[in-house]
Amino acid sequence: MANAISEPGKAPASLLGQAIKEAVFTGLLTFGLFLLYIGFKTDQDISNALIIYGRPGLLAIFVGIAAVGRFLMVLFVHPWAKARKDARAEVPVHDIEKSPSLFHKHFLKIALVALLLYPPVIVSIYGFQGSLKFVDNFGIQILIYVMLAWGLNIVVGLAGLLDLGYVAFYAVGAYSYALLSSHFGLSFWLLLPISGILAAFWGMILGFPVLRLRGDYLAIVTLAFGEIIRLVLINWTDVTQGTFGVSSIPKATLFGIPFDASPGGFAKMFGLPMSSAYYKIFLFYLILALCMVTAYVTIRLRRMPIGRAWEALREDEIACRSLGINTVTTKLTAFSIGAMFGGFAGSFFAARQGFVSPESFVFMESAVILAIVVLGGMGSLTGIAVAAIVMTGGTELLREMEFLKHIFGPDFTPELYRMLIFGLAMVIVMILKPRGFVGSREPSAFLKEKKAVSGSFTKEGHG
Repeated sequence: MANAISEPGKAPASLLGQAIKEAVFTGLLTFGLFLLYIGFKTDQDISNALIIYGRPGLLAIFVGIAAVGRFLMVLFVHPWAKARKDARAEVPVHDIEKSPSLFHKHFLKIALVALLLYPPVIVSIYGFQGSLKFVDNFGIQILIYVMLAWGLNIVVGLAGLLDLGYVAFYAVGAYSYALLSSHFGLSFWLLLPISGILAAFWGMILGFPVLRLRGDYLAIVTLAFGEIIRLVLINWTDVTQGTFGVSSIPKATLFGIPFDASPGGFAKMFGLPMSSAYYKIFLFYLILALCMVTAYVTIRLRRMPIGRAWEALREDEIACRSLGINTVTTKLTAFSIGAMFGGFAGSFFAARQGFVSPESFVFMESAVILAIVVLGGMGSLTGIAVAAIVMTGGTELLREMEFLKHIFGPDFTPELYRMLIFGLAMVIVMILKPRGFVGSREPSAFLKEKKAVSGSFTKEGHG
């Protein structure tokens, strides 16, 4: 047991001393970083004068958490991780587990069944009205980000093109549905493919100017494109209503059956009591179906010549050209197909919200979607889905953590610190899992037997 918690060649006493030193240093560093951010609070009195309150207790809690966490990391976690790494190093890195567990072997099927049963289980526990929060905030919201991240994965994870303006295609899809349905009365099912096609068209428009750009320069241009779309939505007030947004957007229907209180509505037609939960459950299964279509198309495309061309472009564009691959069409197809799925998600978002405005499509949305792709593992659909659940579900879960007020004080509002916690979580994950939650990759082409490619054989930051 002593060997499990001590490094080779170092006595436990010296390890304990090192842990104490690093804990003290971490505590001092945390104190300096959070002194102004956590230690003080500003407010206004009745005469609008600035008042500063001290919060030494809350600051001490943050410092204590950081110091104790570092102490435990150095004393226990680091030796355990090193021993685990040394044990795994004895096994060939490219070997696959010979007898995977039942859960590992059928993980995707189990996850799909769990998603299909999620609304009925939640309704049976909390009732129709009580299930609204869980189906909407923890179901639909997460699946929207899963679909957006899977769409961006085509551009970033498969083709290796860094896109910081992906939210622009999300906005194109949302406003396409909002404006066409409001002014022309077109149905959701007709506008869903139209929104995707329009977003794909804009993806090609973005792709042409950036054909010769790579890396940081490509990121800057895509970032500018996203901001241009947002500014157009704000200033083209005759069409988009500017910052007021577009409201009263028609809802989606189930084969023409509306979810309202009319005699031909869903509840009246099936003799059910009136509830808004029916529409939310319908939207849950709708976005789940869209996510499944996105995953299926991505998997099929990856196995086709265009998918292999994307991966070749990601690894080395010069070698890709030397092999005779047309990099122009390869890049344009990646941008357009990725944008198309963003347009589908935007159309669904508009139907779900009933209101869209430019504030819903800021750069932070692109950053969050890109972070989900990176943390999940570029090119891994399963890892990206897990990252979306952890990140989106985690921020939503903060709203339910009222017990934190008993620890940090009655004035503590957990959701205000979501970006701080979000950033810390990203740093921790990147330290522990630098290639994302799922570091291994399945080859798109194989001979006789499919063998997973370990993340050790892939470039840092690539799929």
